[in-house]
This record gives sequence, structure tokens and C-alpha cells, in this order.
Amino acid sequence: MRLAKEYFADQRKDDLHELGKGLQRSDAPGHVTAKTKYFADRTFPGMLYLKMVRSPHHHARIRSIDTSEAEKHPGVARVLTHKDVPHNVYTILILIQVGPEDEQVLAEDKVRWKGEAVVAVLADSPRAAEEAAAMVKVDYEVLPAVFDIDAALKPDAPLVNEYHGQNYYLYDSGECRKVRFGDVEKGFAESDHILEQTYWSSPIEHAPAETTGCIVVPEGNDRFTCYTNTQAMFFTLDNTSIILQMPGQKLHMVGGTVGGGFGGKVDVTVEPISILASKLTGRPVRFVYSREEEMQISSPRAAEKIVLKDGVTKDGRILARQVWGYTDAGAYSRHSPYGAQKGAAHYPGPYTIPNVSIDTYCVYTNRTPSSAMRGFGVTIADFALEVQMDKLARLIGMDPLEFRFLNAYRDGDMKAHRQPTEGAALIECMQEASRTADWPVAERFFKMSSYKTEA
Repeated sequence: MRLAKEYFADQRKDDLHELGKGLQRSDAPGHVTAKTKYFADRTFPGMLYLKMVRSPHHHARIRSIDTSEAEKHPGVARVLTHKDVPHNVYTILILIQVGPEDEQVLAEDKVRWKGEAVVAVLADSPRAAEEAAAMVKVDYEVLPAVFDIDAALKPDAPLVNEYHGQNYYLYDSGECRKVRFGDVEKGFAESDHILEQTYWSSPIEHAPAETTGCIVVPEGNDRFTCYTNTQAMFFTLDNTSIILQMPGQKLHMVGGTVGGGFGGKVDVTVEPISILASKLTGRPVRFVYSREEEMQISSPRAAEKIVLKDGVTKDGRILARQVWGYTDAGAYSRHSPYGAQKGAAHYPGPYTIPNVSIDTYCVYTNRTPSSAMRGFGVTIADFALEVQMDKLARLIGMDPLEFRFLNAYRDGDMKAHRQPTEGAALIECMQEASRTADWPVAERFFKMSSYKTEA
């Protein structure tokens, strides 16, 4: 066996200069010749089509559900309610000890967002399923709803999710995830200028070309194969096992090409109910979001509110940064508590700041549950931080790139969450960017190094 150091020594000899080259994607030929196979390309004899009855209200109590007319509609094989789901309350991140379970697979007592699943209808054709779904009668008592972070955090706000008891996620550190480093008040007192700004973002839909869905086939002996476009195969397998109270070895998940995901297909929303439907009918089941459902039902990037307060000296050193970050989880947790926690670690940015105070909140509202989307918890934070950096540079009359050189973290610098910086190369990246963009900076910044070797 070759030693690891020999392997990496060989790797360093490789020609890795790929910038500016047009490299062909390995999957491109299949895509452009229509040979790529997606989960929805499959068909099976006797397949049923699942149509979900969804809440027309943002917040309402369910008084009663009447499925009798739908069950009599021609072509209908079965109608499922919460009574059919073995473990009806779940949360995706319970697998990594993030609780409590706070989301119902099929709504039982309340709906907490417009579009929440209430009843699943299974029929021989998409048309029959849609017609029968329209026959399901749900009696709702409409309740007050909250649609933004500030409203949800008011003392008299309607309670969105009873599984939490308040409109925010409770971390082990309390109502928010906290980072404390140095003495932020002392840093502000020593600063020449203080700038406080608030930044907002709205939910962002992933809009994949291929909508969320799966096809389930019963294989006999209580085993099922699920063809799915999930981005999180093992999250899907394990959560489905919990929801259906079935051993994982009975479930065969088959992935493949995902027609766009960007994080939007990490939630476990279609597979458990489809496998349950196949189990109860003994037939293959197809459940695929319509484009309308994909736009309204699938999890968006969370709306966020970020309050940044910075203290800076007149010669360009950031001495203190205080952040209050708020993530709009929508009605359920899904991945949002984790996203807010990532933000807490990230808010100082790639800068060495001696005094930092951060509080990040995961807040519940009566909106579509939010979840992962490309760097969630970090992407909007970066937008806010870098706009703030430009404003700080203008405030003290300094070039914005030189301002970043001055505050950039370098190897050995301690980050606010008490992890030393390693392998930063940020200085070198900015130097190359300034050359490429022909952005003039003072010569002394080209003598800097991420490794602190300059005099």
C-alpha cells in the first residue's frame, strides 16, 4: 500500500491549471442526446397516481375531514388520512438529534401553511385522482396567521407551531444560537465610527427543471423500491423508515440524475407517503409535483433579516462586530435550525475581528417551510456582510478592496468561534483578483501574504 504522503506528492505533480479551459461535463452527451434516464421515465403495470389535497388556508384548525364522496369516485383505489400514517409527526434532522418532531405528514389537527398536505388520493389516472381530490371535504376554522419575522416575535403573536411552544427554535443556548468573542462593547468604545444597518431577503424558489417526485414499486415480502430524485438519499431512507415504522432493509432507494435541485430536494416530502400508499394498495405509485406545486409547496431559501453593527477605526481596522440574524423557517423546522446555526459561525466573515457578538434566531411563521438552498445560512449573510464592508470603506474614505486586505484573516488568526484559521489563501486570491480586474491597490498590499511572512 502506498503511503498517503507519496500519493499526495504525486497529486502535486499533476497539471491542475484548468482556468480558462472549456472542459466537457461527463454527463453532457446523455443530456443532449436524450439518453439520460430520470426517475419519471419509468412506467409500471397497474400504476396508481397520487394527488394531494392541500390546505387553502395559511393557518386553520381542522374540524372534520369527509372523504366518502372521493372514495366512491370511479378509478379511486384508496384515500389516505393521518390515521393511516404509523408515525405521523416527524422532523428531518431528528437523525442528528435536532428536535423536537414538529411536522405532520398528513395534517391531523391543524394546518400551519397554505399548501400543507391533508389527504392523499390514489387513482388509476391523474385525472381521476384530481377529480376525486376535489371531492374531499375539509371543514376548517380559520385562525390568525403571521407572515414575517417581526410579527412572529411580538408577544401577542399567534402561536404557529405548538410543538415548540413559542415562535422560535429553542437551542441549548436559549432562544438563539450565540457566539461571543472578546468584549464587543469595549470594541465599540474604542472605534472612531459605528455603522448599524439592517438587511432583508425574501424567500427564493429553486425552480428546478424537473419537479420533485418519486415512483414506488412493491417487490413482495413487504419490500419496496423507490425511484426518487432526492438529493439526500440516506436522510430519505432513514426518515421514511421512522415515519412508516419499517426496517430500512425493506426499503430500496434508487437515485440517479437529478434534473436540478440546488438543495431543494433534500426534504423528505414525497417518498414516505408514496411507499405507504404502495404498501396499502399493493400497487406501484407515482407522486410527482405539478409545476404549480413545485413553486408553492417545495421549500424555498428562507427569508432572512440581518442587523449588522460594526465599529471601525479611521485607519480601517474593524474592532467590533455585533450581529442579530433571523431565519424565517416557515411553519416547520426542516433544515432551518441548522441554517441559522451556520450563520452564527459565519457572520464575522473572512475577517479577523477582535470583538464579536452574534445572536441568530430560527423563527416560525405561517409560510411555506424553508430549507436548504446552496450555502443556506451563509449566502444571504455574505451578501449583507459584503455590502456592509463597502459601506464601511466609504464611511472612512478607503478603497473597498484595500479595506478588505487590511482586515482579511490569515493563517493562525483566531476566528470568533475559536477555531484557528488554516489554509486561508484569501490575500493571494484578492491579489490575483485585483490583477485580473485591473483594480489598482497600493503596492504594500501585494507584499502581504496569508502566511504572515511579510515584515
